[in-house]
Amino acid sequence: MDLVHRGRQITEALTQRRAFRRRRRGANLRYRAPRFDNRTRAAGWLAPSLQHRVESSMSWVRRVMRWAPVSALSMELVRFDMHAMQNPEISGLEYQQGELFGYEVREYLLEKWGRKCAYCDAAGVPLQIEHILARARGGSNRVSNLTLGCAPCNIGKGARDVREFVKDKARLTRILSKAKAPLRDAAAVNSTRWALLNALKETELAVETGSGGRTKWNRARLEIPKTHALDAACVGEVKAVCGWQRSTLELRCTGRGSYQRTRLTAQGFARGYLTRKKHAYGFQTGDRVRAIVPKGKKAGTHVGRVAIRASGSFNIQTPVGVVQGIAHRHCTMVQRADGYGYSTVPLTKEGDSGNGTKAWLAAQAVLSLPGMNAEVSRANG
Repeated sequence: MDLVHRGRQITEALTQRRAFRRRRRGANLRYRAPRFDNRTRAAGWLAPSLQHRVESSMSWVRRVMRWAPVSALSMELVRFDMHAMQNPEISGLEYQQGELFGYEVREYLLEKWGRKCAYCDAAGVPLQIEHILARARGGSNRVSNLTLGCAPCNIGKGARDVREFVKDKARLTRILSKAKAPLRDAAAVNSTRWALLNALKETELAVETGSGGRTKWNRARLEIPKTHALDAACVGEVKAVCGWQRSTLELRCTGRGSYQRTRLTAQGFARGYLTRKKHAYGFQTGDRVRAIVPKGKKAGTHVGRVAIRASGSFNIQTPVGVVQGIAHRHCTMVQRADGYGYSTVPLTKEGDSGNGTKAWLAAQAVLSLPGMNAEVSRANG
């Protein structure tokens, strides 16, 4: 399953509401004054768009627990394990110098340097991990001394000092300052992950946490293509994944409607009104229906999410598009609206978008990081 959140819609709705209220106050329409005695937020408070991620995820965790005998949960808590990269005593020397270490380093650098060459901003090309201060000049393998470079820049720089190779002073300053600055997740995203972890622990099941580097390593080792659902199957310690060659059920958060009955323009003026009732002819927007149209331009069977009208002329969102103007008498109920839209996404064939496993592994095979483990590929994925 692939759960698609609606945090952006929540953020945009709150922003729009704030703008409408400000306009009403600015136009002296006697709208209530803004609240000034703001309360202290409770510990663990999250913005509505982020709290939604935690609650929708937990909602589906509880559903799956009702449907199947779940004994343990796995979660990708961090994108890369910084402690394991820098401190060998945490997981042992073998972990720090083993194969997984290369994936943690690569994921960290790809995220930090924006998946492009630090010297020429080349993107979409194979990238190599490059020492800012060359090993020949006493440079170390610490991540603060590593950056990403394309093959021409890496060869051109060689063992030269970065100040000698980079002539643009602005670029040189940016490289040196960015190399020393640690990459941190945004505070909000980081707190959301920890809030979800705490919520998972309340289920009283065993909860395993992993990093994005380990997930990518598992996926490449098992030769599994990259999708969100298959990434979830590769979180944590995984020995094998069976039966993954199948379609994915996409769960898209759609909400349960809106209290607002007035449609507004971008300036906040009324442009139309919705019906006072959410139901029409036994249906409501969000229901999953099957419409069998016997004749006409829209003849055939249409299955999908319905949007109702008081006139009885409905729209149905099918996997191939929206079918408009379906009479209510042709519709039969499949599932009542529950705040989600459901669709089946076929598994992308290997190599269709450049993310196929064989193509990905081939890109890794030509590049390595000398001085650490030469057999471990550390190129851009």
